Amino acid sequence: MPTTLAERPAPTAAPRSDTAPRRRTRAFALPEARWAGAAALLFLIALPMQLAGAPAWTWGPLYAAAYASGGWEPALAGLRALREKTLDVDLLMVVAALGAAAVGQVMDGALLIVIFATSGALEALATARTADSVRGLLDLAPATATRLLGDGTEETVPTGDLAVGDTVLVRPGERIGADGRVLDGAGEVDQATITGEPLPVAKLPGDEVFAGTLNGTGALRIRVDRDASDSVIARIVAMVEEASETKAPTQLFIEKVEQRYSIGMVIATLAVFAVPLAFGAALTGSLLRAMTFMIVASPCAVVLATMPPLLSAIANAGRHGVLVKSAVVMERLGQVDAVALDKTGTLTEGTPRVTDLRPLPESGLTESRLLALAAAAEHPSEHPLARAVVDAARSRGLAVPAAEDFASVPGIGVTARVEGRIVAVGTPERLHAGLPRPEGGEGRGGAVAVTADVTAAVTAAGPAGGTVAAIVAEVEARGRTAVLVEVDGLPVGVLGIADRLRPDAAATVSALTGLTGRAPMLLTGDNPRAAAAVAAEVGIAEVRAGLLPQDKVAAVREQEAAGRRLLVIGDGVNDAPALAAAHTGVAMGRAGSDLALETADAVIVRDELATVPAMVALSRRARSFVVQNLVIASVFISVLVAWDLVATLPLPLGVLGHEGSTVIVGLNGLRLLREAAWVRARGQARGTRA
Repeated sequence: MPTTLAERPAPTAAPRSDTAPRRRTRAFALPEARWAGAAALLFLIALPMQLAGAPAWTWGPLYAAAYASGGWEPALAGLRALREKTLDVDLLMVVAALGAAAVGQVMDGALLIVIFATSGALEALATARTADSVRGLLDLAPATATRLLGDGTEETVPTGDLAVGDTVLVRPGERIGADGRVLDGAGEVDQATITGEPLPVAKLPGDEVFAGTLNGTGALRIRVDRDASDSVIARIVAMVEEASETKAPTQLFIEKVEQRYSIGMVIATLAVFAVPLAFGAALTGSLLRAMTFMIVASPCAVVLATMPPLLSAIANAGRHGVLVKSAVVMERLGQVDAVALDKTGTLTEGTPRVTDLRPLPESGLTESRLLALAAAAEHPSEHPLARAVVDAARSRGLAVPAAEDFASVPGIGVTARVEGRIVAVGTPERLHAGLPRPEGGEGRGGAVAVTADVTAAVTAAGPAGGTVAAIVAEVEARGRTAVLVEVDGLPVGVLGIADRLRPDAAATVSALTGLTGRAPMLLTGDNPRAAAAVAAEVGIAEVRAGLLPQDKVAAVREQEAAGRRLLVIGDGVNDAPALAAAHTGVAMGRAGSDLALETADAVIVRDELATVPAMVALSRRARSFVVQNLVIASVFISVLVAWDLVATLPLPLGVLGHEGSTVIVGLNGLRLLREAAWVRARGQARGTRA
């Protein structure tokens, strides 16, 4: 009896195949986070007390404790660097903070300590979370496997004990324990962890399979071809770790000149003190002049010239669904001059959908009737293609007949009795020969014979009449998966199923092309035909398909060798090594694997691909603000230093000028917090004036 399809319950098995068991370091499990948190808390308690006019003895010790808790680690790191004959920003910031406190600017120095400690804590947390995900990835591979012995008996062994040449049995719903080849059986394996393909891949004898991938229906006997330490999953882990360790150290612009600036400032301060003293000047005057010089020449304003624009841009991007993990990342985003994108889950939504309904003219079926019959036969199946067909019928509100005698053959398709007829749905090249059919396929008018005349009529029709082979070829040429529908042994139509393109994919590719001056490239593990179809639809010319994770890393290294700063956008475990190796990696957040999210430098939380070019444009604007601020800070420092050297700069006036420059550059950077800044960046990405 026909009914409108109801929602099916969500499958109880098979979670996302590229999601490892979650291991996450808690923020306050890290000592850096605990010390930074203590410093921030003490500062937030002391600040309102000071502003309210409370006695200094009430808030002074709190500020002192904030200095100690937030500054001891940077100070220790700076002293260690000094022992190695280098002078870095850690020690310089602590000295500047202490100098500010020495001249009465206790709150300013404490704020500098809190900012610096918080930055270090966030960096430590990001590193720990990445390590968590890398370790968790190994849990994708099962702990044990069923090994078949020579006498046909089975034994359960740890996957680490499997040796090359062993034969293992993988039952339906189990994860494959080792890389190898199928000896016997047929099944459909979800290998998105390795290739990123959106649909399970049919596996027959002779086909290669990978550890950590998920077997669907059908049992497989597999010969082990690689040791566990050499499996593709293990190599992904190794590649992520190697890329993270060997990736060129990243620094903010000001940190690149900190060494020379720091040494120059220390030498100049000593000279300002010693030279007048050598010519008979008073000790107190020389010391006061040197202290004033150290204050006005200190890098506080320069550091704040860099951080507020970048932090404001991070906050603004966060409001629009983009998580940028550090100021370094925000700066690097504006430097990219080439882009590589993954296909499945990045340019596409990662969920197969029915895109074509092609009933044969000889069948007399409408598109809706063809879809209803296919959905009736597929409804009991949990295969992703079956879900796509059923969802398409549900979205159209079709009345779908009930099905009986359902049968499924992995890699081929399904059959069911629908309204007394035998409906088969499956792979065109394997369907007719490979599916068992229920007995007594009688229609309402009696038994249906597949006569030579009818077969000839169906298969001999010209392209206008809908030849099955021609329709299948046309659908597949467009990058779709063709699914044949038969009724009582006769083909009645073809369905096209594909991973739907994101609505903003083409516009994003165009915007990235305009920003970088070079069209993005497509790096995917999917088959070349599907990759080429998607690339053509969004305007990408350079396509590399059928790539394993190491191939994607090789492509990234190739771009680096050509002198390009590559932005890689992906979402899966198989993208993680490339995200780690790239100049900047961006992960799609909603469907992204844990490893990709932790490895990437930035995450598109809401899965809005169009935010990527806006983020790049915002980063470039933040960099321009940094340059503006550095000019402002440099002018103030130059004027105040010259005043102190040529004449006598009163210490309070020097502090006022120093703090004034800090306030100016801080307020200038905060302009990027406004909504107008994001609107303008989005307009620049689209090539329009906001």
